[in-house]
Amino acid sequence: MGVRTKKIALVVAAVMGAALLAGSPGAWAQTGGDLTAMMIRSYDLLEAGNADEAQKIYEQVLQKDPGNPLALNNLGAVLVKKGKYQEALSYLNQALPKAKGYKVMVNRVCEVNGVCLAFRPLQEVYGNQELAPLIRLNIRMVQGKLAGPPAGK
Repeated sequence: MGVRTKKIALVVAAVMGAALLAGSPGAWAQTGGDLTAMMIRSYDLLEAGNADEAQKIYEQVLQKDPGNPLALNNLGAVLVKKGKYQEALSYLNQALPKAKGYKVMVNRVCEVNGVCLAFRPLQEVYGNQELAPLIRLNIRMVQGKLAGPPAGK
């Protein structure tokens, strides 16, 4: 297991541990029920490897709720899955300012290509985990991927 993979595994474990300590049974949302259902479906598609269908649904969510930071983050993860790192970074950068004060409850995290994390909403409730730091982490990981491997590798 490489250093990068170990770091990602630690981050995922920390996010999951924080969710468990907080007693959160599910993962989030400050969105209407139909959009929450769409985001659950798109996350499940992404996790199952169907990035094209997941992307279509996240784009539909953003048509109904432009600027939804969780949809923008997860769409960034879809684009990482497709190897479109610059486009993914663009969506993550759009998500960050909109994530201020946006809270999630995280109990499932999808690690995409060792580079990006997607988060699955389970219900329409306010969570206890700030979304902005999670998006910042994704931005750093995508920027690291764009920068290429460290010298000597």
